[in-house]
Amino acid sequence: MNYIFLAKGFTLSEDSKQIIQKKMNKLAKFFTDETEVHVAVSHIKQKQVVEVTIIHKGLALRAEAVTEDIISSIERTVDTLERQIQKHKTRLEKRLHTPAFTPEFILQNEEDEEKEFRVVKSKKFNIKPMKVEEAILQMNLLGHVFFVFTNMDTNLTNVVYKRKDGDYGLIEKDN
Repeated sequence: MNYIFLAKGFTLSEDSKQIIQKKMNKLAKFFTDETEVHVAVSHIKQKQVVEVTIIHKGLALRAEAVTEDIISSIERTVDTLERQIQKHKTRLEKRLHTPAFTPEFILQNEEDEEKEFRVVKSKKFNIKPMKVEEAILQMNLLGHVFFVFTNMDTNLTNVVYKRKDGDYGLIEKDN
């Protein structure tokens, strides 16, 4: 796996990078050597934040953990990723061994203000055709509540979202 490290506000030591790679190797059996692993490490007050995004054949898995030390954070992140893989094992086996779709965007929560709306982050992304089930899988793997995609059956842009009752909804354009 190819590791890309980002340390926010400090320099990540080579020892820390090696420890992270060693812990992440627990997941290497699921991926190939071309798999990109983005590891972002930051400090928030006295906590260590580790965010890992794995991109393999266009499929994106993401997990984040906040603990007192970097090793605990990476261990929790690896555990979360492994649970995601196990939860969606059958579907992922099909995806990990065949060409997949490109990762879409990561939703950033915005805080509402009383009188004005502010766009605090903007992202551009490629939308590739996929089936509704694949879009729901991608949304779950990213840990988001909605996902924008091009419906392979209708060739229109659609949105899938997770409902409060645990089911899923689909928003389609009215012709």
